[in-house]
Amino acid sequence: MDWGMKNRLSRLIQADGHCMFLPVDHGYFQGPTRKLEKPGETIAPLIPYADGLFVTRGILRACVDPQNSPPIILRVSGGTSIIGKDLSHEAITTSVQEVIRLNAAAVGMSIFVGSEYEYDSLVNLGKLVDECENNGIPVMAVTAVGKELEKRDARYLSLCCRVAAEFGAKVVKTYWCENFDKVTHGCPVPIVMAGGPKCETALEVFEFVHDGMQKGAIGLNLGRNVWQHDYPVAMMKALRAIIHENASVKDARGIFEDEKKK
Repeated sequence: MDWGMKNRLSRLIQADGHCMFLPVDHGYFQGPTRKLEKPGETIAPLIPYADGLFVTRGILRACVDPQNSPPIILRVSGGTSIIGKDLSHEAITTSVQEVIRLNAAAVGMSIFVGSEYEYDSLVNLGKLVDECENNGIPVMAVTAVGKELEKRDARYLSLCCRVAAEFGAKVVKTYWCENFDKVTHGCPVPIVMAGGPKCETALEVFEFVHDGMQKGAIGLNLGRNVWQHDYPVAMMKALRAIIHENASVKDARGIFEDEKKK
């Protein structure tokens, strides 16, 4: 691994080997989803607690202060929206030249294993890795499943993550599931957990994040369960404690309740 690649990864993955990323890329297929109608206002109080921001180039330019920004993971895939025929029909939409121009620490794209467009997304991943390796840029593969939530089990996610690693992804973003250790143990590159649908309670979030960390994840890439929450800063602080301080679920809940009072 060359110096540039190591340097970019070190900006995202902290000295303890863990990371907490804040994804706000949802608008590229969902439009102005709730609490992201004005992304800049939503993320401003959260940025100090994020190790990285997963975002599209449009929102980065329009809503993120270049003088007050965490390292950027740039979303570079897309092509369909929620009213389109198939969310899995994506392509690379942003050039590596643009990634360099925006000084991103990494790029992220979705793969759709098991979908009609599995081949296309995996070939796109391979091409993206080739070009990014030439420029010292890490690639994060996102194991997307669209609306087919029943696929999120350990056997399926193990396959997705391993395939992503085999194609050259340096980090894989995937969903937490039961028996999550089977997913992490079968993937030779670091795994960060996605949030998935919004949970009913903060406790649910703390429980799955803690379990995933204990079973081999290096961190979190979670959006809606933070910025759609009534107390997003409290959520960020509690989750950071789990990620970076090995806090228990009980400790995280205590931090959350204390922060709510402030």
